[in-house]
Amino acid sequence: MKSATIPSLRVDPELRLAAESVLQKGESLSSFMEQALRASIERRQAQQEFIMRGLASRDEARQSGTYFSAEDVLRDLDGMHAKAGQ
Repeated sequence: MKSATIPSLRVDPELRLAAESVLQKGESLSSFMEQALRASIERRQAQQEFIMRGLASRDEARQSGTYFSAEDVLRDLDGMHAKAGQ
């Protein structure tokens, strides 16, 4: 597959200097930007999936009429956490 380019990005000189100041040895600004873009895409995809699961759960609760209180959910989560720590 051929590679594609991302449009050039104009930023304040301070932002460019800040980005350059955190580059690791052997890392280019381009590779840093690509990694940042990939991480941002993954984060937004995870957010979208989380929202979709929440909406599906809401719809299922409305359809079934089965709801759980926050206290019950938190108690169950505390129990799971404690069990996992053993």
